[in-house]
Amino acid sequence: MEAMHQGEVVQRAKEVFMSGRSRPLHFRLKQLQALQKMLKEREDEILAALKQDIHRSQYDSALLEMIGIDNEIRLAMDKLEEWTSPRPVEKNLLTVSDQAYIHLEPLGLVLIIGAWNYPWALTLIPLVGAIAAGNAAVVKPSEISACSSLLLQTLLPLYLDKEMYPVVTGGVSESQELLQQRFDHIFYTGSSRVGKVVMQAAARHLTPVTLELGGKSPCFIHNKCHLRVACRRITWGKFVNCGQTCIAPDYILCEPHLQTPVVECIRQTLLEFYGPDPKSSPDYGRLVNQEHYTRVLGLMEGYAPVLGGQTDASECYIAPTVLKDVPPHSRLMQEEIFGPLLPIVTVSGVEEAISFINEREKPLALYIFSSDKKTIKKMIEETTSGGVTVNDVMMHYTLNSLPFGGVGQSGMGSYHGRHTFDRLSHHRACLVRSLAMESINLSRYPPQDSQRASRARLALKSPLIDLSKKTYVWAVSATILAVGLLVTLLVILLIAAGLNCTCWYWRGFYN
Repeated sequence: MEAMHQGEVVQRAKEVFMSGRSRPLHFRLKQLQALQKMLKEREDEILAALKQDIHRSQYDSALLEMIGIDNEIRLAMDKLEEWTSPRPVEKNLLTVSDQAYIHLEPLGLVLIIGAWNYPWALTLIPLVGAIAAGNAAVVKPSEISACSSLLLQTLLPLYLDKEMYPVVTGGVSESQELLQQRFDHIFYTGSSRVGKVVMQAAARHLTPVTLELGGKSPCFIHNKCHLRVACRRITWGKFVNCGQTCIAPDYILCEPHLQTPVVECIRQTLLEFYGPDPKSSPDYGRLVNQEHYTRVLGLMEGYAPVLGGQTDASECYIAPTVLKDVPPHSRLMQEEIFGPLLPIVTVSGVEEAISFINEREKPLALYIFSSDKKTIKKMIEETTSGGVTVNDVMMHYTLNSLPFGGVGQSGMGSYHGRHTFDRLSHHRACLVRSLAMESINLSRYPPQDSQRASRARLALKSPLIDLSKKTYVWAVSATILAVGLLVTLLVILLIAAGLNCTCWYWRGFYN
């Protein structure tokens, strides 16, 4: 694939899509099965690449990436026939005898630009949806996770249709060249800064985009909650993958009197998770490269950590670090941290926490820890975020029946499971009418008069009639029952009439 120019790769994928190769369901299922086979057969190689890229343990990689991809593939294979079936819609009086439905069809050629922090999941999960929806897709993994990128380029053509799903590797220049091409959808996961570049490029061709970005996901700890459990869950979500997770809790909001107990609970949890020296723990990762190490290190300037703070540039290592009494307008609170720093900002209570969240850009996730149902309800109703998890962190991402995505600066569009399929499908409105019963349509034809206009208005303003499968079955059953009762009544009447005639006959005979 490297021997071909970017434009040639894109053009070839378009031509193959236009041939109709990806439309049959059996082709899509075959590709999904092949992708599943690749993950199973090459798991050791994938886990080794992730270890080299980000120093992540094989257990975390399986938990955080491999299982999620496999779940998406299994769901798509199991539900594909259902997802692709025509979806009946409600009708009005003018169309009650017609077929009205939504036809799901492929968008065409999709560009998938993956992210480096979860290079397999954030690249392959969108690809699963693209395959299921019948699209062709050009896959561009992140060059930052170099080992995973090169391995994906090697493996994908061995298992999938290499013309339909080519892999393009490289850095910024290769991505820019790709974005010059015309696609039918662009699916990008990464930073808000690059998201703007992607959107500008897409605008030249009016190409729709899905942008899965990030932001500062707040974590509010209410005074009514099990603090030890809350801090264990927050500590896991913040420091797994060395804090390089787009939905990691970015900072804690709590009342001043909770600060010291929160720090103590986190200290105990870090000891439990990583031992006295996280650097030697096989479960604690590293920042992906020197550039990101330097950026995160800069965010710590001017602060005296209450926990952690140790660094080693030679390994891109920063210990799990907690900072107290962080000013709301500090640099640390202005940009997404994307590293193992956890600031604590104090607020007076629920009302101030809500105001604090609403005064900032809409986050990708919101985390609420409370045992008070009214507080939970109030925070969900009075704030906005891409997703919410209550009394835990990041777990809404694992449920592929829920849409995952951002809002505002944290992204646009959502995916996972059926939501990915719908996102990468064109929902085509279809109305199939008969040429018979033309008299019904006369009210809309000229010459018009008040009587015709009144009839047309009545038909168009009529309530929508739900003729979905359930309603249809119920209506047919009710009709059969009604006909049965009518026939039974008729038979009874006939028998009664027959008996009456017989009585009259015998009465006349004896008389």
